Amino acid sequence: MRIIALCFVRIAWLVPTLAGLVAIVFVISRVIPSDPVALLAGETASRAQIELLRGKLGLDRPLPAQLLDYYRQLLAGDLGTSLFTTRPVWDDLSARLPATIELTIAAMVIAVAVGIPLGVLAALYRNRAADHLLRIVSVAGLAVASFWLALMLQLLFAMDLRWLPLQARISGFPPPSLTGFYIVDAALEANPKRLGDVLAHLTLPALTLGFPALATVVRFTRAGVLETLQRSFVTYQRAMGIPSSLIVWKYVLRNSLISTVTQIGLLFGILLAGAVVVETVFQWPGIGGYAFEAILHSDYAAVMGFTVYAGVVFGLVNLLVDVLHALLDPREGAA
Repeated sequence: MRIIALCFVRIAWLVPTLAGLVAIVFVISRVIPSDPVALLAGETASRAQIELLRGKLGLDRPLPAQLLDYYRQLLAGDLGTSLFTTRPVWDDLSARLPATIELTIAAMVIAVAVGIPLGVLAALYRNRAADHLLRIVSVAGLAVASFWLALMLQLLFAMDLRWLPLQARISGFPPPSLTGFYIVDAALEANPKRLGDVLAHLTLPALTLGFPALATVVRFTRAGVLETLQRSFVTYQRAMGIPSSLIVWKYVLRNSLISTVTQIGLLFGILLAGAVVVETVFQWPGIGGYAFEAILHSDYAAVMGFTVYAGVVFGLVNLLVDVLHALLDPREGAA
């Protein structure tokens, strides 16, 4: 019951939070010095033609009236129509969402599968050579710019060594679309060659996107394990003769993952909504690249659609993190 009540509270707060986010981005997108109507009308259009098109699109109305109209559209489930693709924004986002989710999940799998064990090892070998090396790697992961790391990986693995593809999501034709996720579709097709090609194209973008997340996971896991190792129950278990490996990987790790789970959830939301740079460098056909093009062309409907998508993602991820906290933390379960 406590978890159900928590879900209702978080969902109730999501609505005003999303409304405020929409209002802020709506106003900012309108006040920047750019005229998408003039771009849409073309260089040869006269001022009268531009103003006629502006009125047809409803962009000549007062800003509060436009915002209220957009809220009505959202309540009706309508994200509007892109000025430049002339397609519904929902269709554009839906077509690109599987690519972004696939990339984000791959990056998080790398970050979690590698970061948690490295964080535990750094805590167990505190202030030794392994710990110092991992701290250097984690600081570098937080400091290195994603676009620079992407370019370096492309130069090394794609252009010099020629081990991995440079850009794009696949070479040639994609697998038959069943889910939109190329890994799943290629596996269902039972085509090992195509599956290998998909994984090869996914490797460099996933490494680039996952490296900063990996660094964060290592730091928080290390801190959590160090704190848990000082608790009395660890001393008791050691006195009982329980093997050290069992104590660390079963009891200590579980009690140390609460803050790490928070970061993993937040990182997943950040990566899912903020993969703009990585998708642009690798020409990955996801929502990040779509958002970049929308901002570049001041495509109001597309920018707002991406904003709504990002806000919903962060809200749902925060909800999931709170639920996992209630399941992992014994104090939450006892409350």
